[in-house]
Amino acid sequence: MLDVVVAVIRDKNNQILIAQRAEKKHQGGKWEFPGGKVEQDESAQQALARELDEELGIQISAPKPLLQIRHQYTDLSVFLDVYEVRIWQGEAYGKEGQRIRWVDIDALENYAFPIANEAIIEALQQTIA
Repeated sequence: MLDVVVAVIRDKNNQILIAQRAEKKHQGGKWEFPGGKVEQDESAQQALARELDEELGIQISAPKPLLQIRHQYTDLSVFLDVYEVRIWQGEAYGKEGQRIRWVDIDALENYAFPIANEAIIEALQQTIA
């Protein structure tokens, strides 16, 4: 099972940052909530801080646990440890060349996400219902 940390980054306008996966990656071309693999001897929060610095050039503070998801793709089993991030320093940009967008929660359904991310979108939509 692949352990992955995921960030739901929410700005002061209540918009969510999403990024487009590289074509050569698993689920390539789909949109995602930023994050990545937890390395050996690394806590989930350490991994989250490292991944967001590497991918977006931001330094986070006080991430809050949001939910955990286990999902079995035909070729991969993943455990997503999802955090909400509302406090960070720096301006997010696609540091690895990936496209990023700030979108309204109700617009997330207009983007193609990996199936494992559907529970995250549902949880976010419940916060605005």
